[in-house]
Amino acid sequence: MSDKIEVGSVITGKVTGIQPYGAFVSLDENTQGLVHISEVTHGYVKDINEFLKVGDEVNVKVLSIDENAGKIGLSIRATEEAPAQPEAAKAKKPRAKRQPAAAVVETENVQGFNTLKDKLQEWIEQSNRNDLIKK
Repeated sequence: MSDKIEVGSVITGKVTGIQPYGAFVSLDENTQGLVHISEVTHGYVKDINEFLKVGDEVNVKVLSIDENAGKIGLSIRATEEAPAQPEAAKAKKPRAKRQPAAAVVETENVQGFNTLKDKLQEWIEQSNRNDLIKK
């Protein structure tokens, strides 16, 4: 790793490779880092190829350095000013609260759920009735 590269510094680099998850950027002859797809620009990036191509010179900010793994995390987004949001997008709209469903209870002819214990005696009596037994 290069001694002059520090976390927080902004460096000009050259895109050397593009993968679906990000772009590899050469910082000098011996040092390369990765710009994750989420760090390419403000907003959602579906296809990194719409923003970068091999050979592009880009300004990157060093986010992290892992000496042991030999990895440098970079961000193009951190070198750009965030786009201004319209006032309507800034103000959060209060969500409508859901009203609980009204419980409808009929007092006459309530069928509803009966436990097995309640129904067991009724089923035993029905099974013993001769008029219900098929012959």
